[in-house]
Amino acid sequence: MSAPVLLLVAHGSRDPRHAATVHALVRRVRSLRPGLRVETAFLDFNLPSVPGTLDLLAAEGVRDVVALPLLLTRAFHAKADIPAVLRQAPPALRIRQAEVLGPSPLLVAAVEQRLYEAGLTPADKSATGVVLASAGSTDPEAIAAIASTARELRRTGWCSVRPAFASASLPRTEDAVRAMRADGVRRVAVAPYVIAPGRLPDRIAAGAAEADVLAAVLGPSEELARLLVQRYDQSRTTERVAVA
Repeated sequence: MSAPVLLLVAHGSRDPRHAATVHALVRRVRSLRPGLRVETAFLDFNLPSVPGTLDLLAAEGVRDVVALPLLLTRAFHAKADIPAVLRQAPPALRIRQAEVLGPSPLLVAAVEQRLYEAGLTPADKSATGVVLASAGSTDPEAIAAIASTARELRRTGWCSVRPAFASASLPRTEDAVRAMRADGVRRVAVAPYVIAPGRLPDRIAAGAAEADVLAAVLGPSEELARLLVQRYDQSRTTERVAVA
């Protein structure tokens, strides 16, 4: 019996950097799990679409699919948009919707790795505060998950960690940076808690103008690729089927 196809479901963006990052992440996942078929589909703006990809898989005779949301939190897209589009899949497909990516220790590790790549070292932790800047959400569960990740990042040794948001929630990145300065933090770094470049990550970068360090987005990192494989494996041990 062949393994289920892994279908990464990304949001999509008018910014071409978004799709390029998603495809680079897919290549990394394939390198970690040779032989596993990994496909990509987008909810909006980019092709291939989720319905189009599901139709193609069914036409090829595929029967089992793990649909993995390329999302850091369980907000509207994970709770409503993705289940709705999966319910429209061809009836021959058995689809499991995997859990979103966060929270996870691998995401904390990915954030730290990006901070180190931006020039910081473990020795800088005790004198450096981190603004963990996400896209933002009105969903309380999503906000709580980001706060949890901020607490876990703080436990690794950074002198202060504050969540911030590019939209929908407060504080904004620039306000969190200024609040850290007011608290006497000597060095402030902004770590974008987003997967790919785009309009909201650009807003985060603009809000980091007064920070000392701006890390890159998570991107096609080793930690994120490992997390995708982990979520795929976990989904295969559950009984939850999105589409029968």
